[in-house]
Amino acid sequence: MQKQKAGKRKIYVFAVGMILLFLIGKYSGWSGRLLNGDLTQALQHITVENLPAAIFIYLVVTAVGSVAFALPGISFAILAGLLFGPVLGTICCTVAATLGAVAAFLLGRYFLKDTVGAAARKNPYLRRLLFDETGKKQIWILMITRLVPLFPYNLQNFAYGVTDMPLKTYAVGTFLFMLPGTAMYTFGTAGLADPSIRKACFLGAAILAVAVTTAGVLLKKKVLAEQEKTDLKNGDEM
Repeated sequence: MQKQKAGKRKIYVFAVGMILLFLIGKYSGWSGRLLNGDLTQALQHITVENLPAAIFIYLVVTAVGSVAFALPGISFAILAGLLFGPVLGTICCTVAATLGAVAAFLLGRYFLKDTVGAAARKNPYLRRLLFDETGKKQIWILMITRLVPLFPYNLQNFAYGVTDMPLKTYAVGTFLFMLPGTAMYTFGTAGLADPSIRKACFLGAAILAVAVTTAGVLLKKKVLAEQEKTDLKNGDEM
């Protein structure tokens, strides 16, 4: 009973915290300032004068902005491509997004796992996908949700926290599986910003787009096929 009450209190604290951050971001104007033209120009100036400082500021802005203000990850990838070019921009954006994802994962694990996780386990479908004892299905799902930009990124990070996935697996998987999609946007943006590398960047972005889309579709089919086999097996056993 005490554990249930503690879990409910954590949910209330989490919900109030998220609402407060949303209100602060909305009425203070920080959500808009993080990615507006003034910030971009300031960072471009700092990038020329002091590249390490610009990278540090970008990492902080991206990690905090993606968690606290629920800003879209694509915007940060575009900003990275504009500031740092295709290769360094991809690395910076992926590192920063991974840091933000890990922070959200830890928040979800601490505040939501006892209650939301317990409720999710009661759902047979979610239990098979997210609480698989072997951990294989969790990795497939992580790959799909990172490669295919159709799932709300911020909600994913909190949701994975309620699963049994180890933090190390989540962090490494998130970094690796986000690389292709991030590179697609940073390469495209870098090509728009710099005519001298435009053709090469656009070609790279196009190849990555095809690769990411194809991989996402194939992975989705694989997971669904395995799920159908499991359902049939369970049906025969019953």
